[in-house]
Amino acid sequence: MHAREITFSKLVQQGEMQLQVPLYQRTYSWQRDELRQLWDDVQELVEDQLAGRPPTAHFLGSVVLAPEQVAAGGMTRWLVVDGQQRLTTLMLAFTALRDRHRRCGEDKRAARIHDLLLVNGYQDGNDHYRLLPTQADRDAFIACVEALPKAGGPGNVGAAYRYFTAALAEGEEAGGEAWVKAVESVLRDFLSIVAITAAEGDNVYRIFESINNTGVGLSQSDLLRNYLFMYLPSRGEAVYRNLWLPMQELLGPERLELLVWLDLVVAGNSRAKQSEIYRDQKKRLEPLNADEAALESEIRRLSLRADRLMRILEPERETHPGLREVLERLARWGGQTHYPLALRLLDLVDEGSAEPADAAQALAYAESYMVRRLFAGYSTAGSNRVFMELPKELDKEGSPAESVRRHLSRNKTGARVWPGDEAVREAIRTRPFYKAGRSNQRFQVLRRLEESYGASEPVDYDKAPLSVEHVLPQQPARQWFDLLAEEVGDGESPEELHALLVHTLGNLTLSGDNARLSNHPFRRKQEILDSSALRMNQGIAAQERWGRAEILARAEELGQRAVQLWPGPIGGMAHADDEWAGWRELQGALLAMPAGTWTTYGDLAALIGTHAVAVGNHVATKKGLHCAYRVLTADGRISDGFRWTDDLHSGDPKDLLEAEGVPFDQAGRARRSHRLTTADLAVLVGRELTEGSPLAEPPAGGDDTAATRFETLLRDNQTADTVQGVLDALRFWEQQGGYAAYGRANETSCFPMLEAGTAHAPQPLWPIALYPASGTVDVVFQYLKRRPPFDDEPLRRELLDRFNAIDGIELAEAKLDLRPSFPLEVFADHSEEICAVLEWFVHTVALAEARRPIEEEPEF
Repeated sequence: MHAREITFSKLVQQGEMQLQVPLYQRTYSWQRDELRQLWDDVQELVEDQLAGRPPTAHFLGSVVLAPEQVAAGGMTRWLVVDGQQRLTTLMLAFTALRDRHRRCGEDKRAARIHDLLLVNGYQDGNDHYRLLPTQADRDAFIACVEALPKAGGPGNVGAAYRYFTAALAEGEEAGGEAWVKAVESVLRDFLSIVAITAAEGDNVYRIFESINNTGVGLSQSDLLRNYLFMYLPSRGEAVYRNLWLPMQELLGPERLELLVWLDLVVAGNSRAKQSEIYRDQKKRLEPLNADEAALESEIRRLSLRADRLMRILEPERETHPGLREVLERLARWGGQTHYPLALRLLDLVDEGSAEPADAAQALAYAESYMVRRLFAGYSTAGSNRVFMELPKELDKEGSPAESVRRHLSRNKTGARVWPGDEAVREAIRTRPFYKAGRSNQRFQVLRRLEESYGASEPVDYDKAPLSVEHVLPQQPARQWFDLLAEEVGDGESPEELHALLVHTLGNLTLSGDNARLSNHPFRRKQEILDSSALRMNQGIAAQERWGRAEILARAEELGQRAVQLWPGPIGGMAHADDEWAGWRELQGALLAMPAGTWTTYGDLAALIGTHAVAVGNHVATKKGLHCAYRVLTADGRISDGFRWTDDLHSGDPKDLLEAEGVPFDQAGRARRSHRLTTADLAVLVGRELTEGSPLAEPPAGGDDTAATRFETLLRDNQTADTVQGVLDALRFWEQQGGYAAYGRANETSCFPMLEAGTAHAPQPLWPIALYPASGTVDVVFQYLKRRPPFDDEPLRRELLDRFNAIDGIELAEAKLDLRPSFPLEVFADHSEEICAVLEWFVHTVALAEARRPIEEEPEF
């Protein structure tokens, strides 16, 4: 075997060659998290180039190649024994970059990528492609390389292409042509891999097996510990006993590794990566190797920071009340973004260089930065970098609080902007807050707003089982729509008004009575809310009615409280040159749509927090808006006012949609099974699913009370034949070894669950979700794609095909990553056929479990 370090572009430019993924490899499996990690690494190198810093190659890992044969015409073919995920991902990134060049009329740059990196120009058939994935991924990959209408369709290959297309569009909008050139330079010249080439006669199957059955290696902190004590020959035993071991026992392995990384960041390395802690710490400490006293001092300093880290992780350890309070709020907010700043502030407090109250104010500004960005809908991308730069700002002139506010106010572009007061008020009035951020963050915002009323008997949030409640329900009864009909504007339906209002902050509160509140009319909700201990709920109960006027009035009041609770940047003004974040979200949503799908102006409006008319005007006038032809009217027609706003398309957009896979009927209406709802779009752009919503994951087990509620709702809303068919199928499921779990939302849903995974890492599976009142059945590809064995795309396709073979079920292939649905009434006449699909599902899981290696018992 031969190993050499080489850039990706040079690897695939070695004459006419092909990298072929063999059939024994699994399908392409990278998803959003892996793609984001790679793109973050690329972004760091791009920032270096744009800032004029000396570029350094980024190591992506290794690929193992084995010679296959010399094809006709002298082309060399290599089997990809290991590394297909990285190779496929980079090919798709270059494909998206090529297509960006084509859209901008830069044909030479596009041709350079296409001819040198993607294809063998003088080869035909499968030999034409420099990378040939497994058969299951081949059509999707070729569609992207050939820029076919179905490029960017469902599945992981299409999703990766769409991810890079959207990332390039967003980055170019912020950074312009210079940014695009830097991205191309990084992708071409600064992504390094180690290519390990097997010799003829090597057993490639054995190589693959050994690569994918590795043992547990040393952690970064283990490597650092071994390095340090190698240079402490005389002091090592005492230092280990008195300093390192107590620190290690206090923190545990994961927190110790976190501390060692934070130590680098606080020391001024704002580009430190947790995956490269040992390398960076070793480089920093090498000048001290001959000085045992200096190394001991470093370990002592690390030990002191261990105590400070514990005060961040467990704020009850902090003795100063004001500082403890803001640390508690940040801990409840979640994440590690604030850790570098908090650790440096605690350094200064303990050293006597800062007052605790000033440190608390500095952290409050950091909290405000995150909360205001949540309100305004800004991405969290870039926030970690902003906070990693803050520790060194504390050493500049002025108090820590002044330094933090000054630095955060300095960021004036979309990626880092700190929204001003008016931007916050407008976002609270219009944006779907319930769809923003994580569920715990939304809860904390509402909790702090409630606390701002200063009730004489504060709520004990640790004991009270509170959750977020929609006053205007998510699934309202007819009475609610009748009320909204009194307030609709011109050309607006009650349903559209509901979509605009339902998830805004003005319609949300906290309650422990969600089940009792349910979808009841406002009069019934008034009675329940009036008895609440929460001041917010008492204010809602005091209203005569609950519609648009009341929701907007409450939004105004909460907006005023919000700008006082979370102070903004210096000057308190939004930056006039920043485009509204919602339009960037709209573009991102359009680019995230798989080929073969469509959506409506209303769905997009509800996603970004505006009116369908505003979306229509934006789509009609925004120059160069990608994929605008996928936005149709509510009944699936091309809008009368639709006009192409780019120079690449002409003619009837219906023709392009049909080429992508959207069927139309004779009346020119797109098939509803291919429509993406607001919830679908939210998933595609990476928004977290809300706990308790119809799309949230089910609880782990069954519940007799919930089972009764489910059956009652089923009998109240469905025909006798449908009820019988559903209950027969659930009994059949239990006979196959499964069980039923039930949702916590107002409409008690049912999930047929199956135990899978291992005793130490259980991973239950469920194929469908049943909704008894709305009368739908979701096929949960969205979750199955992350769980073996259905993380293998061909199995999900087979599940889709088996369901589609049943009369009355039509699941769009384009929704293979989402939750397509079919009517519950199909159970009335086809329960046995559905049971056959469920039986296949159980058999498929059992077969995969039988192939799983026997789990070793843990050692104690």
